[in-house]
Amino acid sequence: MAGFSSSTRTGVCVAAVLVATTACSGSDSTSGLSKAVDAFADALTRDDVPAAAQATSDPAQASSALGPLYDNLGKQAHFAASKVEKTDDGGTFTLTATWKLGQDGKNEWTYTTAGRAERAGGDWKIHWDPATVAPGLNLGPLSYSVVYPDPAKVLDSTGGALLTQQVVTLVNLAPGADTAAVAAALLPVAPDVTAASLQADLAAAHGKPITAVTLRESDYATVQSALTNMANVTTAQQTRLLAVDKALASPTFSGLSDLWQQQAEAAAGWAVRAQGSDGTQRVGGPDPRPVTDIHTSLDVGLQRAAEAALDPITTPAAIVALRPSTGDVLAMAQNAPADAQGPIGLTGLYPPGSTFKTVTVSAALQAGEVTPDSTVACPGKENIEGREIPNDNNFDLGQVPLHTAFAKSCNTTMGRLAVQLAPDGLTKAAEQLGLGIDYVTPGLTTVTGKVPTADTPALRVEEGIGQGKVTASPFGMALLASALAQGSVKPPTLVQGQPGKPDRQPPALPPGIADQVKSMMRETITGGTATALRDIPGLLGKTGTAEYIDDKHAHGWFVGIDGDLAFAVFVSDAGSSDPAVQAAGRMLRAPR
Repeated sequence: MAGFSSSTRTGVCVAAVLVATTACSGSDSTSGLSKAVDAFADALTRDDVPAAAQATSDPAQASSALGPLYDNLGKQAHFAASKVEKTDDGGTFTLTATWKLGQDGKNEWTYTTAGRAERAGGDWKIHWDPATVAPGLNLGPLSYSVVYPDPAKVLDSTGGALLTQQVVTLVNLAPGADTAAVAAALLPVAPDVTAASLQADLAAAHGKPITAVTLRESDYATVQSALTNMANVTTAQQTRLLAVDKALASPTFSGLSDLWQQQAEAAAGWAVRAQGSDGTQRVGGPDPRPVTDIHTSLDVGLQRAAEAALDPITTPAAIVALRPSTGDVLAMAQNAPADAQGPIGLTGLYPPGSTFKTVTVSAALQAGEVTPDSTVACPGKENIEGREIPNDNNFDLGQVPLHTAFAKSCNTTMGRLAVQLAPDGLTKAAEQLGLGIDYVTPGLTTVTGKVPTADTPALRVEEGIGQGKVTASPFGMALLASALAQGSVKPPTLVQGQPGKPDRQPPALPPGIADQVKSMMRETITGGTATALRDIPGLLGKTGTAEYIDDKHAHGWFVGIDGDLAFAVFVSDAGSSDPAVQAAGRMLRAPR
């Protein structure tokens, strides 16, 4: 300090004291507070519970509250501090938080809270108050849940309830359960559940519990007392969308269930609740929006008739029925063997056989090759472009009008007509009837079929009789019949007011062509291959037998038009069209 006067040294000391005082009570103090608050917010954002708890005045209490918070709400949270201010007894700040809730994080909960800080041994600590972290956390643990609207109903074409949300009971078995006793208890409502099937399921589960069966309320009530107090048997309740009439089962129900669920989820709200000592309290989240019932085009009477028509058939079989004037889907039925393979009526692709002759004659008429009255040859068999084409049992009609050859289903005639067409002639004619055009239809997943361009004469011969590379679904053939009935393709509709959208616009069918084809389809009933149905007034139709694998296996088909009803019947491995024709008759003759 040499060279300084006492007064100078005093002045320096005074200045130093003033600077130190300012640092302790002003900016340095606020900086320390801000750092503490920011560190707390950062730890909360990183869901670093130990760091966040340690930043508080009560680490133990903070840790016990924060751990469950992240367990229940998830870890997608962001906290930001603002308005950090020093007060006489500590400091204050504001926290703004955003949580992304749910598995997909689409629901955001944003809120702002106020907090306090205090000095402890020279360090700033966040005064522990659960409400500073989240509203309601001071009441108890928080939880998140989706809140669905009051469930909609799925209605049939008359407005009657078709599918409704119902309570079901899951009967669960753990290892050690008496499978014979459980099977015996379930026998009245689930005869397919046996001791052997339960043992097999338990073995496959490798020590984990299994669900033996899911029961409707009425069925569970029947067996509840028998299941009560069985060791290693428990039950659990859920809600599911089910057919009001449990006897009804249609592949359309799956698509409608998906649509119903999508509607419910789109309208759903959500809630964050605090579990307090006196119950729960909602502390965040919007209410769900109301939903409307889903009105379908399904005709329950026709659906029942179609299902009953398939009951006697032991191989996979399906019926699809449409209303030609509107495109409405009226019925879609399958038997149990078909259900085991999936929704074959909507997406299964098979050679359509002679039902495709509706396309062949349409293409030939448009090409100007023939008229319905043109005389054509129908030999019992013929080699056409290297392909040996036989008629069924080699029947030979000689020279006949085209309409007769169609009604009697002459393969040789159709093969000869097809070979004279342009390579894309059958493709275009099929698209005019909707076959090969696919639709995005609310409530439905469908495939109509494929009719590839036939670049070689031999392939055109094959395709002309519905073989080769041509495939169609029962839905696609029903759409074809509907287009012929109406003279144009109407987009399929399952949910009223929501018609399907085609992947491309079907080309227009020239005027008069459909009427000419329909006149031949009428003769198929009155004097052709489907005379078993001639008691049904005005019915139009076409039979089909489609070989697959070898000449010993064949699917059976029938497509028909009955007024404002168009339909297709498919029977796998039927050997002939007769089982499909008989099923069509059972459906059409049934009271409804």
